[in-house]
Amino acid sequence: MFPLRFDVAGTSVEVPVRTLLNAGYAGRSQDDVAAHVAELAELGVPAPTRTPCLYPVAPYLAMQTGEVPAQHGRTSGEAEWALVIAGPREEDVLLTAACDHTDRALEVHGVAWSKQAGPDVLGSRAWRLVDVADRIDSLTLSAHVGGRRLQHGSLGELLTPAYWLDELRGLGLAEEGTVLLSGTIPMDAEVDQFADPWRVELADPATGDVLTCEYTVRQLPEPIA
Repeated sequence: MFPLRFDVAGTSVEVPVRTLLNAGYAGRSQDDVAAHVAELAELGVPAPTRTPCLYPVAPYLAMQTGEVPAQHGRTSGEAEWALVIAGPREEDVLLTAACDHTDRALEVHGVAWSKQAGPDVLGSRAWRLVDVADRIDSLTLSAHVGGRRLQHGSLGELLTPAYWLDELRGLGLAEEGTVLLSGTIPMDAEVDQFADPWRVELADPATGDVLTCEYTVRQLPEPIA
């Protein structure tokens, strides 16, 4: 198990990941989520039995990397924030930029399977959640792919870190080594999500600080079989 390392206000924090979770259908407006589920169903993506969803994935898929290998050309990321529990205290809960790289060809057979087929890429810098909690809805999230902006919105569009911490407590998972990705915001249909490279930004307009994660997708050779 390779630990994640974060620069938190100039201090290095190391977190061995024990539990990795991907939230899904996690918009603040669940009416909008229901409409989105219906749209995806028309594309062949199976509808969930409840929303929001929580998909456990292998902990080794949490990575800080500049390159993501892909087996074909229909994989893409999603702009998200990540909640990282780095210790037992309230101030040990971290917030960082993240990108859930997903196999879209596999997604039509099962969302959980598609999450397992690609890494969750996290940034190398993080904020303490307590330092931004009072203005969480004003933080912005964006993704750029192939030099164009694919996603942009505020954290006010998504269920809050506080909501997910309560969920984790109820599940007995609010413990050191748990990492949760937030789910994502809408994509611009005019932008090619299958382009490259990827860059996600989590920005705080109050301070001007921006957390990033970015990587290049590398196509693997064709199978020899």
